[in-house]
Parts: sequence; C-alpha cells; structure tokens
Amino acid sequence: MKKIEAVIRHFKLEEVKDALTAAGINGMTVSEVRGFGRQKGHKEQYRGAEYTVDFLPKVKLEVVVDDSELQSILDTIIKAARTGQIGDGKIFVSDLAQTIRIRTGETGAESL
Repeated sequence: MKKIEAVIRHFKLEEVKDALTAAGINGMTVSEVRGFGRQKGHKEQYRGAEYTVDFLPKVKLEVVVDDSELQSILDTIIKAARTGQIGDGKIFVSDLAQTIRIRTGETGAESL
C-alpha cells in the first residue's frame, strides 16, 4: 500500500476531491497548511509598505491506495490540480507497512 500526500492550491480542492471520488477513492484527509517551494513566497504591498509573504497557504490531501491503483490515482490528482502556473504543488508517495481499521480490526487492503 502507498500513502499519497498532495500539496495543492485551495481553489483546486473540490475539483481534486470530485475526481478522486469518481475514481473510486472512499476516504481522504485534508489539512490546511502553509509553506513555500522554489518561488520562496511573494512580495505584497500594504498601505504603501512592501513586505514578503514567505509561507503561502495550501491544502494537503492525504490518500491511501493499494499498489495497483497508485499510478491511476496519481494521474487523477495531477490532471485535476494542474493549472500550469508556478505554485501548483507537489505530490509525495510513501510506502505503508500496515493499516488497521480500529472498529473491526481489519488490516491491509481490507482496512481501506
């Protein structure tokens, strides 16, 4: 099993969620996060003073999938989240050693 963590733009969340639901994903975790990548934030002006916004607001979406579904789910996220502009985000994929559904005690793919 794999854990997919996608850091995306706020306004793309509904589009990504709808695409993942259509692809058969049953559950996901969403967190509001702040960070920066290569662009190192941006400069803004407020009341005539210029200041740098270092940490940009993003959304982190976490999904756990079976190995066989990995590439199709990655493609779904990329297609739904892409705007073609700097700051579209990143996707991180990790191996999961084990998952357990607390209510039933099911493990592995059955727990998803």
